[in-house]
Amino acid sequence: MTYSDIYNNWLADSRLNGEAKAELETIKGNEKEIEYRFGAELEFGTAGMRGIIGYGTNMMNVYTVRRATQGLAEFIKTLGADAMQRGVAISYDTRLKSDEFAKAAAEVLAANNVKAYVFSDVHPVPMLSFAVRCLKATAGIMITASHNPKQYNGYKVYGADGAQMSPEDTAVVVDFIKSNTDYLGAPVPAEEQRRKFIKSVPSSVDKKYYKELKKLTLSKRAVKTCGKDLKLVYTPVHGSGYIPVTTILKKIGIKATVVEEQAKKDTEFSTVEVPNPEFKETLSLGIALAKKIGATVVFGTDPDSDRLGVAVKNGEGEFEALSGNQVGILLLDYILTRLKEEDRLPKNAAVVKSFVTTGMAKAMCRQFGVELIEVPVGFKFIGEKIKLWERDLSHTFIFGFEESCGYLRGTHARDKDAVVASMLCAEMVCYYASLNKTVYQRLMEIYDTYGYVLDCNVSIPFSGLNAMNEMNAVVDKLKTDPVRKFDIYDVVAIRDYSKNTRLDTVTGNTSEIGSPITNCVYYELENGSFICVRPSGTEPKLKIYYSVKAHHQSDAELALEKMQNAVNKLMK
Repeated sequence: MTYSDIYNNWLADSRLNGEAKAELETIKGNEKEIEYRFGAELEFGTAGMRGIIGYGTNMMNVYTVRRATQGLAEFIKTLGADAMQRGVAISYDTRLKSDEFAKAAAEVLAANNVKAYVFSDVHPVPMLSFAVRCLKATAGIMITASHNPKQYNGYKVYGADGAQMSPEDTAVVVDFIKSNTDYLGAPVPAEEQRRKFIKSVPSSVDKKYYKELKKLTLSKRAVKTCGKDLKLVYTPVHGSGYIPVTTILKKIGIKATVVEEQAKKDTEFSTVEVPNPEFKETLSLGIALAKKIGATVVFGTDPDSDRLGVAVKNGEGEFEALSGNQVGILLLDYILTRLKEEDRLPKNAAVVKSFVTTGMAKAMCRQFGVELIEVPVGFKFIGEKIKLWERDLSHTFIFGFEESCGYLRGTHARDKDAVVASMLCAEMVCYYASLNKTVYQRLMEIYDTYGYVLDCNVSIPFSGLNAMNEMNAVVDKLKTDPVRKFDIYDVVAIRDYSKNTRLDTVTGNTSEIGSPITNCVYYELENGSFICVRPSGTEPKLKIYYSVKAHHQSDAELALEKMQNAVNKLMK
């Protein structure tokens, strides 16, 4: 069938709800809009699915959610009665229709006699991940589009280990989803099935989560000494982090001043352009409040509270928004330092980061005698390492992080956790205050010790039904003509993650990377710098990452400019 046929079939179907029918009536005659909505199906990958809210096969709506959930239910049924009884934990954030989608997912599961545990109010990603493990559920569903603009929502699936579902299991779920061509035909539970199979997540799960986080504190004495005087501003940016972040800070003895305008749930995220704490603009209200009350630090979390943005006062006393890489190396340094000071650093300690995250981590881990493992972008790969090491005991997980403001200490969750990161960053501020030092001063000391590294990433937006194909084509083209030099830097090796190979450009030898397959080209440059090009897995954007190592910041900035010019010429 053509996209027009599918559109007309939806409109003519009596099962279509009134809201959907009214919305689809408004696009009659708009071929471009009809093609976008019905010319493709919303892709379901290892990160679940994510799209613009609206009606159509290529949009996020109650019908695409029900269809995806039916596929998940079919998968769970193949695992047996015990898996069905253990069920699925479901959470949602403050985005438009998140609660509606969570309810729809629970009903489809119940109609399949699969138990569904649903949080009674918004809860963040890390608490969903923890709930899956705490309840011994078979799977988890998180309704969120993370840091995306307000027009988006999404559907993430987690495995029994609390990490995003493995590629192998996801492939089976996708097969079940694709086999169902009737978007409007999801089963409806009988009243008895609703009562029997839809349950609330017990409040005890929250209590156990906070208890686990408190075990991860590293500087109780410093917090006791300085915490009561610490002025910390926090903004949940209208998201699900409000209660958990303020709760854990209070439990360790720190009172946060909350940006009241951004504490309210708001599906429009009306006070920000995008609810992404990676951007200083998103923290602007927090910074303004911090200046007003004389605060030391500003925290901000995204709608599903898996990302933490941080702003601190720099050497001139002005608030500076730190990058995800900078917060990552500060936390890495702090965690390793405190564990070593207390003689609690395991001999088989390991840190995991995505390969596009700052190159500085390698030197830092080497200094502490800790192994550093690199994985593809996506916190599920960090979660997989935790699961593997729990089984073979070869390493002890210490810390995992990504440049996109995602951090995890502890194994209570298997995804990014801005709640535990907020706790650690707050006590880190107290720890350095007890040494008469600021976090920014410590960051400068790290640069003095390991050399300056400037990390930067650029996003090139794509649009339309063929956005993903066009982005992949750009990356594929780079593989056909190996680059040997980016202006002042020679390329010493090229990693092609789609083939799991590394080409040594000096010797011409090829070796295996030992990584999951993903479409990405990574250029290793002399002196430890790198450039990486990959399509985003969650947005129609081509991402280019730069990590530039130099003696001083000015040298790094000059080198970055030259490298970017060289890449721009290459991409034309």
